[in-house]
Amino acid sequence: MGTAKAGVVRVDLARVLALLQAHITEALCQTVFATVRRTERQRVWTLEALVQFWTAVILRAPRALSQALYETLEGREPLFPLVQATPEAFFQRCQSLRPAFFAEIFRRFTAGLVPDVPPRFAAELAPVRARFADLLVLDGSRLAAIAHRLKLLWDERAVVLPGCLLVLYDLGRGLCRTLLFSPDAAAGELTRAQTALEALARDTLLVADRLYCTAAFFAALGRRGCWGLTRRNRRLGLRKVRRLRKRRHQGGRLEDWLVQAGSGATAPVQALRYIRWRRGRRRYELLTSVLDPARLSAVEALALYPGRWTIERMYFDLKEVLNLNRVYPANPNAVAMQVYAAGVVYNALRVAQGEVAEAAAVAPEAISPAKFFPKMAAACHAYALFELWFWQTQRANPRRRLRKPALHARRFARVALDAIQVEVRQGPRRRRRFCAARRHWKSLAHVRGSRKMLKLT
Repeated sequence: MGTAKAGVVRVDLARVLALLQAHITEALCQTVFATVRRTERQRVWTLEALVQFWTAVILRAPRALSQALYETLEGREPLFPLVQATPEAFFQRCQSLRPAFFAEIFRRFTAGLVPDVPPRFAAELAPVRARFADLLVLDGSRLAAIAHRLKLLWDERAVVLPGCLLVLYDLGRGLCRTLLFSPDAAAGELTRAQTALEALARDTLLVADRLYCTAAFFAALGRRGCWGLTRRNRRLGLRKVRRLRKRRHQGGRLEDWLVQAGSGATAPVQALRYIRWRRGRRRYELLTSVLDPARLSAVEALALYPGRWTIERMYFDLKEVLNLNRVYPANPNAVAMQVYAAGVVYNALRVAQGEVAEAAAVAPEAISPAKFFPKMAAACHAYALFELWFWQTQRANPRRRLRKPALHARRFARVALDAIQVEVRQGPRRRRRFCAARRHWKSLAHVRGSRKMLKLT
């Protein structure tokens, strides 16, 4: 895409709120509740109210849940639902409602977005993406440590982690297609990945790091009718069968081999392609189950694998931009609610980011989520206030026909393009400080389980 001139660009900054209101409706919440429920009942805090509350928490980032709950009770914040119940009723509801309800809300919300969102991201990978049904990236991550000021953790000396995530990220649409939360931070990533594969459409190309470079994982992809591309893990034994091609590429030597991978002890031996690029001491080694070079050439595989790092940026945006590094509750069910609400807001944000980039004639990657989201959240708040005041004005003038002003002409609907663009890093990259205490950590689910056992004894 071309680059637009820096200046004031008319942007629908309330697009996130419009997407949430259009897709997460009362009918959807009732359908999800009826589908997922076992013995749960609709209380004052209904599923719709909980979803609206947690998405507002992500947008507004209150200092504490108690502050948000009192604003909900008093009706001072238009983004929060008006629920006449005590904060204790909210926390009790969070303890009794399973995370499966929010997981299903996230799944249906994302499924409603995908057909209407064109692949605007990673335009350089469009030729590869056109040959497969989907182009996704798989990776997992643990959530940040919980502050020890929580009463539950006063006697804990270890770092306590509230859980872990596993995500399937859509490279073309920039969406978090599948989000799995586990309250056990020690849960095995490969085991959880087997569950994530069930969401893959047939003929999907999945990009993953070297952790997933196992014969069992490639076999699981093959059973789903999907393809894989991973960095080589030297623990996986290879036996060269035939060299497909050898050529010079970017000052180095590029080789493409047909190999047999695995010993056959835990999974069948897999027929894979081994792609190796060498220049001096530099070496990149990839394995893929796409055996046809016409569908995925060695050069395209080398250009595709760096796109795996976009999922790391997605985790950064979830944790830093959408405040998921700050876990509000100490209850695993409520932590899951916050996680899935953040996933819903993230996907809505990415849709709005792509639409803004298209309107401004820039690449979506040129817009910084860290700059764009605060302005978007403030616009959502202003939009909600605007709707509330207009509704109150209508009620105060029942016999008058009022005309709603155009929102796009309002100041909160405008933003300077250079105010939301990514800045080129100046100087060396700042290195993140490593906390030695993170070597000794414990899962929040284990802490709560041990507390319950002590009470029983």
